[in-house]
Amino acid sequence: MVKPSLFLDDLTIGQTWEGGPIIMNEADMIRFATEYDPQPMHIDPKAAAEGRFGGLIASGWHVAALVMRDFVDAGAFGDTPLLGLKVDDLEWRHPVRAGDRLSIVREVVDVRVSRSKPDRGVLTMRMTVTNQDGEVAMSFLNLIQMPLRGHQL
Repeated sequence: MVKPSLFLDDLTIGQTWEGGPIIMNEADMIRFATEYDPQPMHIDPKAAAEGRFGGLIASGWHVAALVMRDFVDAGAFGDTPLLGLKVDDLEWRHPVRAGDRLSIVREVVDVRVSRSKPDRGVLTMRMTVTNQDGEVAMSFLNLIQMPLRGHQL
């Protein structure tokens, strides 16, 4: 089912969407980290067990990539073209492990129409990723360029 397109002027501060669940899989964690973040805590179960986390943990970049994929797949804005401008305040606050069930809350924290280009503006969303115990695993602000209704970028 195609969701209706939402534009910058359809959004209000405080509006939220939920995402997930994302179930973390050990083999996928190791595969991703082997290619992109090959640190022992991400790729070597034995070394990870002896390290400060007491076991294998996912690369934060893997979690971020999965959250991005969930955002795209959810299609919360329908066919409206989006352009990521910036990620701010990225925090990995709690280790993510195999078997964790991650949920995402996306909250509109700012909506601003451009003064120089009034056909578009910037949406700022706070992404908060929690595990099955409600612990915040990751959070960040995402600034996204969006058109206003009736305009295409």
